[in-house]
Amino acid sequence: MYINEFKFVNLKKQILFVVAALLMTTVFAFLIEKDVFGEDEKTFTVGFDAEFPPYGYQDENGEYVGFDLSLAQEVCDRRGWTLVKQPIDWNSKDMELKTKAIDCIWNGFTMNGREDDYTWSTPYVDNSQVAVVKKSSGIKELSDLEGKIVAVQTDSSALAAFEGEDAEEKNIELKNTFAELQQIGDYNTAFLNLDSGAVDCICMDIGVANYQLEQRGADNYIILEERISSEQYGVGFLKGNNELRDQVQETLYEMLDDGSFAQIAEEWGLTDSVCLNHEDKLVYSEAADKDNFFEKLVSITGRLSKGMLASLAIFLLTLLFSLPLGLLVSFVRMSKIGIVNALGKIYISIMRGTPLMLQLLVVFFGPYFLFGINTGTSYRFYAVIIGFSLNYAAYFAEIYRSGIQSVPKGQREACEILGYSKSRAFFTIIFPQAIRNILPSMTNEIITLVKDTSLAFAISYTEMFTLAKQVAASEATIIPLFVAGIFYYVFNFIVSLITDMIEKKMRCY
Repeated sequence: MYINEFKFVNLKKQILFVVAALLMTTVFAFLIEKDVFGEDEKTFTVGFDAEFPPYGYQDENGEYVGFDLSLAQEVCDRRGWTLVKQPIDWNSKDMELKTKAIDCIWNGFTMNGREDDYTWSTPYVDNSQVAVVKKSSGIKELSDLEGKIVAVQTDSSALAAFEGEDAEEKNIELKNTFAELQQIGDYNTAFLNLDSGAVDCICMDIGVANYQLEQRGADNYIILEERISSEQYGVGFLKGNNELRDQVQETLYEMLDDGSFAQIAEEWGLTDSVCLNHEDKLVYSEAADKDNFFEKLVSITGRLSKGMLASLAIFLLTLLFSLPLGLLVSFVRMSKIGIVNALGKIYISIMRGTPLMLQLLVVFFGPYFLFGINTGTSYRFYAVIIGFSLNYAAYFAEIYRSGIQSVPKGQREACEILGYSKSRAFFTIIFPQAIRNILPSMTNEIITLVKDTSLAFAISYTEMFTLAKQVAASEATIIPLFVAGIFYYVFNFIVSLITDMIEKKMRCY
């Protein structure tokens, strides 16, 4: 007894020592990170989209490079700053800036239509929006896009050219002829959609289009000669941050005068696009006024209602198909036939061992890349339901199996003595008891499903959370994400109440 007590006391001391050591190491690392022990060095954090070549992207060595990042690095070198390259979700760029997680947005950032939203540098790139199609599409002019599905990046210049406040009348009329204007998160996914026939055209910046076609093979695509719109790129700072903007602008002028700006543009093949000059005037602005919170909340909630219905549809249809499919898979998994049992194990292993996002991409793009079948945009919703149902069936199968095997063997033997058939014994005696045993586990999976509906964005299906990110980007506020969080919580609270009621009803078993 005394030996055990001694060991326990020593164990407590060891645990306390380890915890104290970890705390000290963490504090020390934090102090080093903040450069407390050295001189206070100025950092310049640039927010950029890491999937936007040639302005900012990750190269084959895993380094973030690009025209804009090269400019930012030269500015930092001249001012003695340390450049921090911060990849950001483009939908969250305004929240990154407002919370001062980044100092500026420097990544082919279009000024047109956003003049009053940021403190800007002078324009340094003249850019055009162009349409990219497959050579075999037969599309030669913008007018040929009538009845076609057109893709643009979320909160991009191309989207603004069609739907922005300053959109030209000709572009609005053109957009009204489309079968659909599809918003997609990144250009890699956009080209996957174009290749598979899910969209007919991608609208994007001409610099990005030239880079993408060079990388993917210009023989497969064409850029239509007609331009959709033209705009200018600038460096966007938090509204009212004139001091930092002036420092960056002053350095850019120095680079322009000594030729280094032109040299960097030449390295990235953008000599014909740059437009930095001393003639453009800087605009000085004050910090943005705060909007009425409650008015904005009501407006945003109304805009998110369509997305809520989409998320609800994914949830209900997934349950409708995955619950019976999961029971079928559990029978396969429990089969005494070796090959059948092995197939059930393999299916469950693959579905549980790979990301749901990857499975959605395979279900949506697989028919084209494996069998050459053009699925079209109407398949997008079906792909979401198929992917979710196949994934959740694997989880439900294992939950069913655990519940069925937890029912005492004596229950089956009693049914045999009473003359019950196997199917009658299972559905009237065994299965109800199994359901009672697995309800808590089922509830956890169903709640997870509610939140996982947001993964439908992987194949550009606009459910509620994707819509919330789009609204947050356009409104430059975090309110839509809070509204989305409330929706998920309330939805899950209702699910928990329903499963609690079912659990009480099942107590008779």
